[in-house]
Amino acid sequence: MSNRSADRWSRREFLTTVAAAGTGVVLGLRSEAIAAEPPPETTKLRLIRGPSICQAPQTASEELLRSEGFTDVQEVKKEGNITARIQALASGEGDIVSTYVAPLITRIDAGDPIVILTGAHAGCFELFGTDRIRAIRDLKGKTITVTEMGGAAHLHLASILSYVGLNPVKDVNFVTHPAAEGIRLLAEGKIDAYMAFPPDPQELRAKKIGHAILNSALDRPWSQYFCCMVAANREFVRKNPVATKRALRAILKTANICALELEPIARFLVDKGYTKNYEYALQTLKDIPYGKWREFDPEDTVRFYSLRLNEIGMIKSSPQKIISQGTDWRFLRELKKELKA
Repeated sequence: MSNRSADRWSRREFLTTVAAAGTGVVLGLRSEAIAAEPPPETTKLRLIRGPSICQAPQTASEELLRSEGFTDVQEVKKEGNITARIQALASGEGDIVSTYVAPLITRIDAGDPIVILTGAHAGCFELFGTDRIRAIRDLKGKTITVTEMGGAAHLHLASILSYVGLNPVKDVNFVTHPAAEGIRLLAEGKIDAYMAFPPDPQELRAKKIGHAILNSALDRPWSQYFCCMVAANREFVRKNPVATKRALRAILKTANICALELEPIARFLVDKGYTKNYEYALQTLKDIPYGKWREFDPEDTVRFYSLRLNEIGMIKSSPQKIISQGTDWRFLRELKKELKA
C-alpha cells in the first residue's frame, strides 16, 4: 500500500471530493430540483450495515445524506447473517438497507413490510471451485459451502443451479461455514465450491485459491441484472416520502462517486473498519460496475430472480405479485430525470 493509500481519508477530503462532484462532472445533479423540494419529514435516518464492502454506496453516503438534510445519521450494525439485517428493516429497527436481491424477495414473499426502491449495483458475487469443477453442471453431487442457508450465497446459487437444470435441493450438498473457514476448506480441497462476496473474491484471486467458475460481473445472464438493491421499511416510506427520495438520491450519487473516485472510497472503507486490506477494497471498486444503476431496469431483476425462486419452490408468490407488493419505483423514476445520464 502506498503512503497516500495509508493516509486517513478525512472528512475534509471527502467534502472536497463531493464538492468536485457537485459541479456535475461526477453527479450530474440538477440543483434546481433539490431547491424546489420541501425538507425531509424526518432528519433522522437509520442505515442497516452488513459486512460486505460491495455496499460502498450506502456505506460512504453519510456526508451526502447530511447535505440532504439528515442531521442524525445512524448505523444499525448487523454483521451476522443477512436474515437479521432484513428482519431489522421489517421490524422498523432500521429504515434503509442496501443488500442482496434474492433474500429480499423471499422476505417479501413471507409478508415482511419492506419495499425495494432501486437497484444498487451488479456483479459482486463470484463462484469459485477446485480443479474438479469446470462448469456449473459439474457441481452435481458435489459439496458447496455457504455462510447461511437462506442467505445471499445460498439463494443466488440455488437460482444459478436451477437456471442450468440442476435441482438445488437434490443435486448438490450445501454446507454452512463462516467465510474464513469456507476459504480454508476450498484451499484444502475439502469442498468443491464456494460462493464469494467482496472482499472474498479479491482475496481468493490474490492467493490463487481455486478458480472462478462464474463471475456475475462478466457472465450472462447474471451480469445483466442487479445483485444488490436498496430497500426500505414500508411504513418509513409511507410516512416520509420526501426523506425517502432524499436518502435514495444521496446513495445513488455516492454510487457515481464509487464508480469514479476509487482510491478515496477504498481508503474510506479501510479507515472506517469495513475491511483491513486497502488493495482488496480498491480491487472491489474496480470490479463492480456501480454506474449500472442508470442502465438496468430494477423491475427486470426482481422478475428474473422471483421466477427462479418460484420455480424451485423457495417462494410461493408469482413475480408479478412480488413486484406489485414489494417494490416502489416512483422515487427512482424522478431521480433518473434529475440526475443526468
